[in-house]
Amino acid sequence: MQENLYTPKEILQKYIKLCMNKVSYPVWKVLLMGVVAGAFISIGAAASSVSMYGIESTGVARTIGGAVFPIGLMLIVLIGGELFTGNCLVIFGILDKKYPWPVMAKNLTLVFVSNLAGAVLMAVLVTYSGQFEFSHGALGAYVIKVALAKSTINPVTAFISGILCNIVVCAAVFMAAGAKDLAGKIWAIFFPIFVFVICGFEHCVANMYYISAGILALANKNYAAKAMELYGYTEAQLSALNWGNMFVVNLLPVTIGNIVGGSLFFAVPIYLAYREKAHNEQEESDKALISLKEAEHEFSA
Repeated sequence: MQENLYTPKEILQKYIKLCMNKVSYPVWKVLLMGVVAGAFISIGAAASSVSMYGIESTGVARTIGGAVFPIGLMLIVLIGGELFTGNCLVIFGILDKKYPWPVMAKNLTLVFVSNLAGAVLMAVLVTYSGQFEFSHGALGAYVIKVALAKSTINPVTAFISGILCNIVVCAAVFMAAGAKDLAGKIWAIFFPIFVFVICGFEHCVANMYYISAGILALANKNYAAKAMELYGYTEAQLSALNWGNMFVVNLLPVTIGNIVGGSLFFAVPIYLAYREKAHNEQEESDKALISLKEAEHEFSA
């Protein structure tokens, strides 16, 4: 064990216990903390939109937005919350035979629904806070632009982007669990999330906010007109931004991709690499302890 962080093997052992706690929470607590997590991610998403909307260069905009967005996951890790993408690591408990698949399915379903509630609630609050009026409605137009792009994304692209996103997000959560101090946890979260935003990967909970906010902004004629003025959209194009496309075109493939990325592409390899080693080291430790006790017995005799 190092001074400021746990080894990957130790993190895995610690996280399996955490997973057992997560799936044993009462339903009301899972739902409550899911709403909180959805709201926290939405705060990061809203802040990143404000930081990006006035910047023409895509690279610069994403770099700045990427530096702001991680606050959402920092709040969840440091304060508490049940986040769908992070809870894909609950598969650790299944791999370790602590509980069956239906337990994970129930947990993820409850967390998904409550994350959605928290994200939509934040979208409503931000919409009516007057924030979208920044620069005479230019922010509102930008929010519509982002949401429209996500609502018309190619499903295969959304699925693959979702895989890549949650590999990075789960790596951030896993590393944060390995840090022993506040600064270590913050930096462990910051860089992976910074990278996923720069790359433009798809995160289902963040998209719950982005698309909801865009739909609400589109309901305002001034923001819709501003979007047509700044980005050249037609009314027919804007009509693709709706609740149906939010769920079918975006959230469905992105969510499946997030599960595959977090559970299969990240958690399974980590478990196979470190759990076997953990078992072997435990067996060696037990053997050494037995040998020591036998030696003590012979000496005392």
